[in-house]
Amino acid sequence: MAVPDVLLVGGNGFNCERETEHAFRLCGSNPKIVHMNDLIARMVSLSQFQIIAFIGGFSYGDHLGGGKVAANKFRYYLIDALNEFIHQDTLIIGICNGFQVITQLGLLPGFDNDYTKHLITLANNSSSRYEDRWVLLKANTLSPCIFIKNIDYLFLPVRHGEGKVLSKDKNIIERLCQAHQDVLFYCNPYTKQPTQEYPYNPNGSPNAIAGICDPTGRVFGLMPHPEAFLSIYNHPCWTRLKIHGNLPQEGDGVTIFRNAVTYFK
Repeated sequence: MAVPDVLLVGGNGFNCERETEHAFRLCGSNPKIVHMNDLIARMVSLSQFQIIAFIGGFSYGDHLGGGKVAANKFRYYLIDALNEFIHQDTLIIGICNGFQVITQLGLLPGFDNDYTKHLITLANNSSSRYEDRWVLLKANTLSPCIFIKNIDYLFLPVRHGEGKVLSKDKNIIERLCQAHQDVLFYCNPYTKQPTQEYPYNPNGSPNAIAGICDPTGRVFGLMPHPEAFLSIYNHPCWTRLKIHGNLPQEGDGVTIFRNAVTYFK
């Protein structure tokens, strides 16, 4: 069975490298944290890896917008290597700030096998403030996304100020949904249905979209943080769950990383 090598893009304000590294190692892969400057200097090649994770954080302080500066640097220095990587049998995941980066780069939505067009952005939350809370997510079972296999619902934290999925062209969102590239939805915890209601939908994202993928399902971006719920003791109510005998065996985020690693086995 193949053990995939995972590149975690670090440095310059990305700050979730250790949790994401632990997640991939826990699931049986070989993760490696590489500073973005070392990639630009060609000290490490993207071709050495099977998975790239653009992690959470605040790259370049989110100046000019979430993920924009990091995306511009990737576009200027590494776009050819990234396009070569993406057209192989490889996986890419962008989490929170990493999601912002890959949408700014145009890796998502990836319509017509074109990973260069910036068609979608992650805009300011409708609340006009930073949101730090736990949310219930429903997976789109019709989605081709590799990362959500065998997932029905997820309970994960969000922490972002710019997470609303938007496009200047409303047809882009419609096309995304028609192709089932809308992977995850914010849900009302009582009805278990996708919602626009705040705070269950923390950013006002249309169609309750919390994550999207490309048409192949190999490129995935989401605003919630799966790397922040790996242990059952990360759950905000783990003591209550333990008392009632409902404590899970592992955190909900683990399955996303396990699906990525299992893809290569």
